[in-house]
Amino acid sequence: MSDLFDSDFQLVRLLEAILFASADPVPEGVLQSRVGAVPVRPLLAQLENLYRHRGVNLVASGGRWAFRTAADLGDKLRVEIEVTAKLSRAAVETLSIIAYHQPVTRAEIEAIRGVATSKGTLDILMEAGWVQPGRRRETPGRPLTWITTPHFLDHFGLGSLRDLPGVDDLRAAGLLDRAAPMPSLPGLGTGEG
Repeated sequence: MSDLFDSDFQLVRLLEAILFASADPVPEGVLQSRVGAVPVRPLLAQLENLYRHRGVNLVASGGRWAFRTAADLGDKLRVEIEVTAKLSRAAVETLSIIAYHQPVTRAEIEAIRGVATSKGTLDILMEAGWVQPGRRRETPGRPLTWITTPHFLDHFGLGSLRDLPGVDDLRAAGLLDRAAPMPSLPGLGTGEG
């Protein structure tokens, strides 16, 4: 029987069309719902293999799938554009704290930074699509927590939060003072994860 009539081949074609038509990475659960009872992972593996040596590759980021420019071609496509609006130091610090300590409350962010966090800082990070409100804590006052988004992972080229650089990596890159200990919050670990 011809590949044109093979049901797996047709499902791979369907996944390919869905991923090309989507402006954003597609959650794996959505892809699974489109192919029915057939496991989606092997189909995605076939599609990933088809594009392995092409100009675009199929990549997973945070449980979402998308076609991206092949890593070895990225520099050849890059257009240098001067960005006039950079993140403030407060925004960078806040984003880093959320990424490494999530879910984290505003009060916890302020405790780590040692200064008050303006609402505008969180608004900028939300507008960028990098953070979003998480669940409320089951503590007095039920404070809102903050977490990173799948767009954060996608923007920074991370497959998951486990791919964030560790403390030793940050120190080696000169981004952390070698003598300064990492701040931690009670019940949230050492700040190294």
